[in-house]
Amino acid sequence: MNQPLILEPTRPADACVIWLHGLGADRYDFEPVAQALQQRLDSTRFVLPQAPTRPVTINGGYSMPSWYDILAMSPARAIAQDQLEASAQLVIGLIEAQRDAGIDPARIFLAGFSQGGAVVLHTAFLRWQGPLGGVLALSTYAPTFAEQLELTESARGVPALCLHGRFDDVVPLAMGRAAHDCLAAAGVEVQWRDYPMAHEVRPEEILEIGAWLAQRIG
Repeated sequence: MNQPLILEPTRPADACVIWLHGLGADRYDFEPVAQALQQRLDSTRFVLPQAPTRPVTINGGYSMPSWYDILAMSPARAIAQDQLEASAQLVIGLIEAQRDAGIDPARIFLAGFSQGGAVVLHTAFLRWQGPLGGVLALSTYAPTFAEQLELTESARGVPALCLHGRFDDVVPLAMGRAAHDCLAAAGVEVQWRDYPMAHEVRPEEILEIGAWLAQRIG
């Protein structure tokens, strides 16, 4: 397993964002985004883990960085649940490492793009036991959310920001909106933003993320 890329802030770290890349990308994919955000969040450490390389069924079995195998695109994405659980445990290990390094879990945020976002939604709301600063779900979906989402009290207290492209042809906007709606129905403080874009990240989206994080980090 590759070690995560860790970007230290200019001041002593008192908050942390753990940011997962999407399918086929790597831990350097969001390095420029993290560097841009650190100009505003100058006491926030960014941890960018790397997914293992493995065969992906929907891509003809071609091996690429993947948090879990996608077996079929429908119904609503058939996935390798055991690999998703392993990725969630990896994220929990990163949270615990930051906690043990002195960061209050209430100031640890999980962020993820596309497949990485599915992992952080699953981890934050269904697997992690305890407080978190919040979740950033970019152009993603929640393959493990049920229509009636049963959350612990601590999970209901985790705020979330869901961001999506209106013209996303990889993860349709409706899938992202469904994840948002599940969280809202379960009592989570969740916000929705959509943009005139495809399956990508835009500068105005990063500005929104920076403002959302700054409001919670202080």
